[in-house]
Amino acid sequence: MEARGFGASATMSGRVVEPSLSNALPHFVPLVIFPLVVCAAIYGGWWIVGPFAFFMLADKFDRFFGLEERNMDPASTRESQLFLYKLSLWLWAASWPVVFVFALWQMLIADHLSFWEVGFMTGVLALVAQTVFVVGHELVHRRAVWERRLGEFLLASVSYPHYATEHVYIHHPRVCTPLDPGYAPKGLSFWQYLPREVANNLLGAWRFERRRLARRQLPVFHYTNAFWRYIVELVVWYGLIYWIGGVWAVLAFVVLCGGVVFSMKMSNYVQHYGLRRIRMPHGRFEPVKPRHAWSAAYKFTNWLYYNMQRHADHHTSNRRYPLLQHYGEADSPQLPGSYIQMNTLALFPKRWFETIDPLLDRQRAQFYPEIDDWSAYDSRAFAARPDAFDAIAEIHASSPRLAAWINEYPALLDRLRDREFTDLELPEGFAPDPEFEAIARSGLARLYWTRELGVSEMKDQLADIHTQDTGEAVDAAREWSNSKVFQIGMHTMRGSLSESEAGTALSRVAEASIATVLSAVEEDFEDRGIPRASGGGGGGGLGAPGAGVAVAVLGPLASGEATPGTELDVRFAHDGDPVRYYEALVRRFRKALRALSRDNLLLAPLPRRGLDGLRSLAAIEEQLRKPGSDPELLALAGARCVFASGDSETWKRFIDALPNGQHPPAGPL
Repeated sequence: MEARGFGASATMSGRVVEPSLSNALPHFVPLVIFPLVVCAAIYGGWWIVGPFAFFMLADKFDRFFGLEERNMDPASTRESQLFLYKLSLWLWAASWPVVFVFALWQMLIADHLSFWEVGFMTGVLALVAQTVFVVGHELVHRRAVWERRLGEFLLASVSYPHYATEHVYIHHPRVCTPLDPGYAPKGLSFWQYLPREVANNLLGAWRFERRRLARRQLPVFHYTNAFWRYIVELVVWYGLIYWIGGVWAVLAFVVLCGGVVFSMKMSNYVQHYGLRRIRMPHGRFEPVKPRHAWSAAYKFTNWLYYNMQRHADHHTSNRRYPLLQHYGEADSPQLPGSYIQMNTLALFPKRWFETIDPLLDRQRAQFYPEIDDWSAYDSRAFAARPDAFDAIAEIHASSPRLAAWINEYPALLDRLRDREFTDLELPEGFAPDPEFEAIARSGLARLYWTRELGVSEMKDQLADIHTQDTGEAVDAAREWSNSKVFQIGMHTMRGSLSESEAGTALSRVAEASIATVLSAVEEDFEDRGIPRASGGGGGGGLGAPGAGVAVAVLGPLASGEATPGTELDVRFAHDGDPVRYYEALVRRFRKALRALSRDNLLLAPLPRRGLDGLRSLAAIEEQLRKPGSDPELLALAGARCVFASGDSETWKRFIDALPNGQHPPAGPL
């Protein structure tokens, strides 16, 4: 049974915590750190051990004090009964700035601590500052403006005030969905998660403020933009640090803040790792439930960090920390250790995955027995394109190859919205007979990809993409080719195209993209002032009669049997002199084709020396006439000329050099 709010079973069993002085006093434990820090800052030496020991012994205190699974009843607890609990939090918030500045003064101005003592004191402050996010987080959720502003000021003390916007307005409504940049899907290590999370926190907060002001028809730099407050708060802190110790103090402060943010990100990573809100049939995500955060019941850690381990209830209720409920295994997945232990474990991905992934799989089986395959939810494609979940799930269930593509290149999913694709995907139920629907869809796809969209039409599509040099032409052709290959793959997966029909379409895609890139190379070659060889002694330049280069493909691309990952087998043949001119052009051809084959779904990557060199048509004709000719030259009998540079008759002379009756016909496949 799903728990909602305060469980009736807990009340009936007597497992209730009453608000009282004795129950509130343990939550004053976090304040003990401040006199320890003051003594360490004043006396140095062994006094510095005190703050370190306080945090390092937390694990042993957890074992000594055990678990706290009892809850306070929010329905019967009045706000006035929580004063002592709130007082502890307010005292911590008020003490931190004072003690922090005092410690910095002792370290940087009083000049009575040695260099190593200053270093250890920096570590002490970084440890204490971890609680800044816990207290600041609690305060920015409150309705009283003064509490929210105090929370922001605390967060600014570690250079992270924008967390107040990002956490409340982005993380909470989007938690456990791909729309939440603070979420870590299964299989993502903390080290992969960290840079993306830090960047998205700042950018996400800024985008939210920009959208909020736009809805009110206000400019982005309006004075109500929260970032003005954040800037002022940061200026206050950095100005104070600079006044205390100058540039070196500011640099030390930046390092300290970086360490604190790092520790906070570990908690963010742990709290929701791998937990997903499933997509409902209407396209929305299910409501947030206790099952969408990891829980722990270690008593001392909850005292130390104001019930941070009851994060599951925080997302479903947003109660003040003393009222947060602990949910057992029936309602929320349980961590095998405290948040402190799990944060440390997250630094070691292999051990983390070995420990948590089996628990995650068990949680999924417990709460979502109807879902057998979670690969779509865990995919990079879903993280990048959550609105395309239905297509992602279909692909993951039917085609591992297409699944690998969309996880590597999520933008491919956008091609499913192109009219070129949607016009061939007739809607379900347009005819009373499902078999007729399938035949109609297949007929449309086959007609388009095998009849209507030939090589010349594909070249026209590529010509509509404006490029200014070979590099841009290569990028455009690769992106265009990948989109076409993906669309063809989707039609094949759905049975609208047969394997042979897909091979024909893919071969045309390859020919069009190769010809477009080579044409760009030729234009660059001429535009950059490469001198053409002058006619003389029977020779001629690239535009001279009887002069040119033919480029032919062999193998599956020539026979119309291309498949994704086909190796590009290309031959270059020239007719005319001087040879050095054609060699220079062909070197550029090879370089461009290597670039085209990188990150190409249709063509296998070409090694640096992966293409044949230049040969003359005369030499090819002569060797083909000899018995026992070179097998490589004989392979040209099945070649397909995809591009000819120079004389318009170059293509014809090339195929005429092949054995009679064995050259492919002109025109598209």
